[in-house]
Amino acid sequence: MDGERGSRGDIAHLLAIMARLRDPQHGCPWDVQQTFATIAPYTIEEAYEVADAIDRGDMHDLRDELGDLLLQVVFHARMAQEAGHFAFADVAAAISDKMQRRHPHVFAAQGQPADADEQTRQWEAHKRREREDKDADASALAGIARGLPEWQRALKLQKRAATVGFDWPDHGPVLDKLHEEIEEVRAEFDALSAVPDDTALRARLEDEIGDVLFVTANLALRAKVDPGAALRHANAKFERRFRAMEKLAAGEGVTLSSLPLDAQDRYWDRAKAGELENRES
Repeated sequence: MDGERGSRGDIAHLLAIMARLRDPQHGCPWDVQQTFATIAPYTIEEAYEVADAIDRGDMHDLRDELGDLLLQVVFHARMAQEAGHFAFADVAAAISDKMQRRHPHVFAAQGQPADADEQTRQWEAHKRREREDKDADASALAGIARGLPEWQRALKLQKRAATVGFDWPDHGPVLDKLHEEIEEVRAEFDALSAVPDDTALRARLEDEIGDVLFVTANLALRAKVDPGAALRHANAKFERRFRAMEKLAAGEGVTLSSLPLDAQDRYWDRAKAGELENRES
């Protein structure tokens, strides 16, 4: 039994399963017809499900979700191998080489960084030299993938700009800028309310909302808060409280949709108060 478990837990076994699934004659029709482009959304989804399991502290789910994410790597590597580009072993070798190259203080005769911030600076310097070696783009923003979730790309753009000193000195000016951008959003809403079908005004409103989100990303960066995690927590809080509203209303024989907003707000306040009481008890 132990021997069987060991073989099932071996990466070679997973690679063999993927090869079987992709076999044109005897494999799974769905797996066979997939491409890099069709699988990419699943890869992103699985990464988010890993983060969700971590947020919930569910180690059983985390194990399963990490497996799902590993399958995505194996799937992409298998398709690349079939096309003659590279195999899973090349993926593993590339990341092993990169990790050793970017940690000379661990794997080579180089002194330890003073702290985590110094290590981050060294890491970014290694990445910059690697980009310069393979890309003629000399911009500080070179190499930031366009396929990233936009909130993550906003963080990376601002981190890179900060490496050359293009950043606010502290959170005060960032908050001032956020208030400024919100007022510009307000102005565009007012203008659009007068001419609701004006496509140019709607585009300007979108642009201003984008500026608010971009500055908010900088605020999160300065606070050392992951905006993706912060929004996940906000979503979970909203869902939890809204469901509590529905339960309270149903307990009194009321449907939320039959109530005006001010009455719904009172249920929201009760749900919030109940949550705070439970937290303190």
